[in-house]
Amino acid sequence: MSEKQIDLSKSVYELCNQYPELPQILSEIGFTDIIRPGMLASVGRFMTIPKGATGKKIDLEKIKISLREHGFEIKS
Repeated sequence: MSEKQIDLSKSVYELCNQYPELPQILSEIGFTDIIRPGMLASVGRFMTIPKGATGKKIDLEKIKISLREHGFEIKS
């Protein structure tokens, strides 16, 4: 069991504070705005990964696979 757990019900802001490497990983998946200054502190506070995936039209399964490849365990 991985020590790094991603709870998909938590905000992107909470998750990125918990795992400082996460913004870069999410940016590579397609959440390019996440690394823009201020975006994480504003939109990230209420945005979840599933909501962001819907908005960006990114397949949630693709995101989950990428996070697992980076050593995260997905908690739905």
